[in-house]
Amino acid sequence: MTAVVEGFGGQIVGPQDPEYTAASRTVLVAGSPAYVLRPVSVDDVQKAVRYAVDSGLPLAVRGGGHAFPGFGTNDGGVVIDLSGLAGIDVVDKDKHVVRIGGGATWGQVAAALAPHNLAISSGDTKSVGVGGLTLSGGIGWKVRKYGLALDSLVAVELVTAAGEVVRASADENAELFWAVRGGGGNFGIVTAFEFAAHPTTDIHFGKLTFPAHEIAEVLPRWAEYLRTAPAELTSIAAFANPFLGGPEAPLEIQVAYDGDDPELATEAIDPIRDLGTLLTDDVALTPYAEVLVDGAVPPPGIQLVTRSAFVDKDSVPEVLRILAAAGTSQGAPIIAVRSLGGAVAQVAGDATAYAHRQAELMFIATTVGPPPVIEATRPAREQLWETLSPHVDGAYANFLSDDDVTDVYPAATYRRLAEIKRQYDSENVFAGNHNVRPA
Repeated sequence: MTAVVEGFGGQIVGPQDPEYTAASRTVLVAGSPAYVLRPVSVDDVQKAVRYAVDSGLPLAVRGGGHAFPGFGTNDGGVVIDLSGLAGIDVVDKDKHVVRIGGGATWGQVAAALAPHNLAISSGDTKSVGVGGLTLSGGIGWKVRKYGLALDSLVAVELVTAAGEVVRASADENAELFWAVRGGGGNFGIVTAFEFAAHPTTDIHFGKLTFPAHEIAEVLPRWAEYLRTAPAELTSIAAFANPFLGGPEAPLEIQVAYDGDDPELATEAIDPIRDLGTLLTDDVALTPYAEVLVDGAVPPPGIQLVTRSAFVDKDSVPEVLRILAAAGTSQGAPIIAVRSLGGAVAQVAGDATAYAHRQAELMFIATTVGPPPVIEATRPAREQLWETLSPHVDGAYANFLSDDDVTDVYPAATYRRLAEIKRQYDSENVFAGNHNVRPA
């Protein structure tokens, strides 16, 4: 194909190329970009950004490609696919500092760190990109012990809208470092992350299930227990799965105890086992890298609509009551409730652009189906959120199907992000995200 970007060392995919159909789409959304650029170096990323700016074409940046709104593609624009920048190196063995390419996935990271007995608190899906997850938060199986993925971040290397390479850390470009920890991809393309990993062992991981008719009783007791549970224990409660019976589906409580001591794990998990009529229990000692699951790709014609919110301590009983009632109704969305607190809450609310530090829970409601089903269930979804709105706050950008940032950032956080955006991207080149417009 004719060279589009002079001196570009990676691959350029256009509509006439056989791999275009796969290259043009993300996991959830199909697109029709003019070009997909696959850089293999930071220099390539600089050239790609300058090309997008000079051409005036809209720009999308793709890491793992899991963003629900399909941020990793577009129509008629340029996509920069970072999958060729996926190196993972332990650069400081004493401090466990790991340098990770901006296109790596969490499955690649977990596998690479396992021989070193190291881990980074991340998400729960192998194919999710390090970049997208980290830049907006990172709530995973070690969140109560080690915090969000972004809480382990010590530095980033970033290509700005001007095509310049900038390093940001607590000591260098500190405002930018504050912004990328929660502000998403608004400020440039992160070509490398440096994390402080932690020593890890195998962990006790598995699923406990309870009857659907016990959800209203078990769910609040589960949340209450997590307030005083050891920080090593992280848990997710999910119900109303249409593939397991919808309103009749069991309550599934997944647990991850971050440690290999069986007595301590039993002591931490048993109070959850005792919450109701235990139907199944498959908790077992598992290598951390094997806890992460493969990401599901929906069949053609199937859509996912998801929305999330945070719940503070005082609102937990009422929110769980509303969710339990919704989950046992016909046409309910899949509901997942994630435990927070612990290390997340020990960081000041204004220390990073991720501001929802004091939330006790984060929940996600997801509807899956063909477009007619999505449309038919719209009134019920809107009614559910109207009922919830007085009791919930904010939204988690990584589980949000629209691109509205109204709930993602508190007003003061947004204003600070907009000032930093003006400094690094005054023309809003990086707009294909939960967009913060330059002040």
